[in-house]
Amino acid sequence: MSKVGIREVAKLAGVSTGTVSRVLNDHPSVTKELRARVTAIIKDLGYTPDPSARSMRGKVSRLIGIVIPDLTNPFFAELVQSAEQAAANHGYNIIVMTSFDHAAKEADRIKQLTSRKVDGIMLVPSNDFHTLKLPKGLPIVVVDRLMPGYSGIAADHRNGVRLGVEHLLQLGHRRIGFISGPGHSVPANDRLRGYLDAIEQADDRTPMAGPPLIAEAAFDYESGRSAGNYLLARARNERPTAIFASSDQQAIGCMRAAHDLGIPIPAALSILGFDGIPLASMTTPRLTTVKQPIQDIAAAAVAVLLNKQTAPDLDNPILFGCEILKGETTAPPQPD
Repeated sequence: MSKVGIREVAKLAGVSTGTVSRVLNDHPSVTKELRARVTAIIKDLGYTPDPSARSMRGKVSRLIGIVIPDLTNPFFAELVQSAEQAAANHGYNIIVMTSFDHAAKEADRIKQLTSRKVDGIMLVPSNDFHTLKLPKGLPIVVVDRLMPGYSGIAADHRNGVRLGVEHLLQLGHRRIGFISGPGHSVPANDRLRGYLDAIEQADDRTPMAGPPLIAEAAFDYESGRSAGNYLLARARNERPTAIFASSDQQAIGCMRAAHDLGIPIPAALSILGFDGIPLASMTTPRLTTVKQPIQDIAAAAVAVLLNKQTAPDLDNPILFGCEILKGETTAPPQPD
């Protein structure tokens, strides 16, 4: 049986091959009724477009490139998985490359993806993105770590942290420690500002017990464990009754530090994470965390790249709200 071609589909539908192509590319100019008719014929005939032939004609490659700093980070892994699902919903595939959080490698990965004629790139920039120059003429959406002058999509890190601090304040905590991310990280600085905002506003209502307790750390488990040891290595009436970590991995490391020091959670210490990665629900006790809407962020980035959604204005990114996933690691504080 010979392979069905686009001409057979067009003939049976009574339209031009160009119209069939527009249906396949989900072009907005095609009416709903016509799209349904052509799609039904495509399904009946078992027609499958030849992606290599379309690429040779200079059409879309149906490939989206994704560049992330680190594939071992659970947040980025979930972001990639969500982007792959969103791309598949539009008939696209993805190519994933890692920059190892280095601008020179990042530039090389973008160059490789451009040479493969991807239809767009979803980029989580390295922390030294200031040296990066993005190519012109190729749709690029910056995700999570926003870059001035480029369309960006991210969670509202600052307000997400404020939401988490408010949760701890409502429980009655007045000595709230904070494990910030690395100082050169855009999301980390936004989260730190959110913490300081919430503490300052709380101080206006009910005086906090002493100055802010802050430890800077990388976003990983071991750094969270070290930061937890630092914050908890003080007298009981001086140490925090709650610790808010800038990532779930940090929070889990902090839980280990508390365990090693014999501090029960949440009876003597509340711990709150940020990200909402699946691992947060697997800890004992189950981690309470501020969840980023990772699937929404990935879907919006793919939609912008494929012109299904208007790109955000430069320096005016799309910010998605966060929510608290209540687990078992937060409770009212004990009396000193």
